[in-house]
Amino acid sequence: MRPMSILPIPLLGAGLLFASILAHAAPPPEAASCAACHGAGGQGLPAANYPRLAGLPAQYIAEQLKYFAEGTRQNAIMVGMAKPLTPAQITLLADYYASLPVAMPAAAASVAPDLLARGQQLAEFGDWKAGIPACFRCHAAGGVGVPPYFPPIVGQSAKYLADQMTAWQSGARKGDPQGLMHSVASRMTSTDTQAVAAYLAALKPAAAVLGNAAQTGGAK
Repeated sequence: MRPMSILPIPLLGAGLLFASILAHAAPPPEAASCAACHGAGGQGLPAANYPRLAGLPAQYIAEQLKYFAEGTRQNAIMVGMAKPLTPAQITLLADYYASLPVAMPAAAASVAPDLLARGQQLAEFGDWKAGIPACFRCHAAGGVGVPPYFPPIVGQSAKYLADQMTAWQSGARKGDPQGLMHSVASRMTSTDTQAVAAYLAALKPAAAVLGNAAQTGGAK
């Protein structure tokens, strides 16, 4: 009898993710352009600062595409991609990426313990002396999100998270309900931003954001 070959754990994990992606509906033609930056499975390209789309709420994805198309949210690449899309195409893309599974992120780079501790404090409890509510108060325990308006904030790179908080702070990014994110980000120091981004990036996505289409719902 030939001995059974055993795949290394990382390779096995990648194979399972790939099989899971194949098990989902075929991507719409419009997704070919998205895949160039966000990856074939929508997992993002952290090294290039392109975020994960897989498993995000469909309505959230659709709204962001509309914000890019309207110029409410600025990004030279995304504005050019979103403007030609019809409402039907936006819905197709949003529903497709919402249905995809979320890969476990790679281990985060070494972060100073005191920075992680500050990040954990802000994420779980906030800093009420500074007027900063906990991230998890809106984005749910573990940062898994509350669809459709509060997306998951785990499973993204630290740089992407920090860049978005800086954009909220400066007003470069808009579309937050009642200006909530601008208000919170404006009270955070640059150290606070780096700390909470590092902490969130170090968390593993929970089962609640692992491509659960029932939770994400369809785009409206």
